[in-house]
Amino acid sequence: MTDLRSDDSPPEPIPLWQRLFDNVWLLLALGLAIMFAIFTAWGLWEILTLPPAELP
Repeated sequence: MTDLRSDDSPPEPIPLWQRLFDNVWLLLALGLAIMFAIFTAWGLWEILTLPPAELP
């Protein structure tokens, strides 16, 4: 059985998305940044929508 690709042809380039998803540190940084942004936005929303407290 023969290989369809000859030995002198250049290797196929690795797709951009595969290179990004193979980078563990980038995925860690993205996960932390997304969680930080979501929880910060959620906290700000909670603070801004609180009803005024009634003082005795």
